[in-house]
Amino acid sequence: MFLSIISTMKKVFGIVFISVLLISCNQHNRFSVSGSIKNGEGEMLYIEHTGLLTTTMLDSVKLGSSEEFSFHSKRPEYPDFYRLRLGKDKIIAFAVDSCEEINIEAKVDNFATDYTLTGSETSIQIQQLRKSIMNIQSEANSLSSDMSTDERNAKIASIQKDIIAHKAMAGKLILSNPRSTVAYFAIYQKVNDSFIFSPYEKADRPYYAAVATSFNTFMPNYERSKNLYSLVMDAIQSERNALKNKAWKEILETEGKGYIDIALQDKNKVTRKLSDLEGKLVLIDFSAYGDEQSVDYTFALREIYNKYHSKGFEIYQVSLDKDSQFWEKSVANIPWICVHDEDGPNSKIAASYNVTSLPTTYLLNKQGTIILRSPGFNELKKKIEKAL
Repeated sequence: MFLSIISTMKKVFGIVFISVLLISCNQHNRFSVSGSIKNGEGEMLYIEHTGLLTTTMLDSVKLGSSEEFSFHSKRPEYPDFYRLRLGKDKIIAFAVDSCEEINIEAKVDNFATDYTLTGSETSIQIQQLRKSIMNIQSEANSLSSDMSTDERNAKIASIQKDIIAHKAMAGKLILSNPRSTVAYFAIYQKVNDSFIFSPYEKADRPYYAAVATSFNTFMPNYERSKNLYSLVMDAIQSERNALKNKAWKEILETEGKGYIDIALQDKNKVTRKLSDLEGKLVLIDFSAYGDEQSVDYTFALREIYNKYHSKGFEIYQVSLDKDSQFWEKSVANIPWICVHDEDGPNSKIAASYNVTSLPTTYLLNKQGTIILRSPGFNELKKKIEKAL
């Protein structure tokens, strides 16, 4: 009974203690950075906010004989990055999540690396990451044109080995807490202005994706979250486009003809194959009757069809409408070949033709070679008259 009471009191005390800290934090709503810079008397010290696009000075102080400093600033709405700057280019980077009280003890010499930081575990980890990258950058800077080929290759191999070790260390920090400022800091580190991690590299993307997903989930309105999420989405889309282009090239090379065959059903449930039209001039048209511009677009196609069909011109139209019944009603009086892909916008056939918007058209000559992609109607007419 007595032990139970003690245990309960400990829990209550813990809750009260945390509550007091939170109340205190909310009351002053500020964070502080203080400490001393050995041999720093007379030096100018600045505290700056490192934003997504710009760095802004928040305050400065000229160090006196005590060599001590103390800065206070409003806590950020979201976890963010700050730095102490001594002179022009001596930097100590740190992160602020809330209303930390950070203490930094440093020296004028080796200011950026030889310092002790307390009060912020994330900032200590950032220091670890920065030291590692600065060492790698120092090795990269030591590369010289005066080196022999063997010396240069040995140095490059050593740098690459260090980068692998750094990425292993940083990767663990990222995946252990992808929501943290440490994780965000890690994926944006550079050597020779090149990112150590790149979202465009398949092996690196899981790290970017983990951070982007965490930031977007917990801080969706944060500017950094939006920027990072867009970057990862762009990398994914770039890879998809590259795969599409590769597939398209491989198909053309292996099949030995200028188009990918299509076999889909028309409104009468009859399978119509594109390859059956070989020997004719064919316009392959990917479109949807549900689009706003469909009526005007269909009239323009009808004009071309009526003018050139009797001379050996044909239209093979692939509809990507989601509603098959709507499509059937829309094509009831269409004179050319019109087939429907039930996969709609997710059509694998459209993807194989690298269709990214509707309408998209391809003009095939009588030998089955694509000679034009998505032309305007005036250009299309000129090409048709020349090819017939």
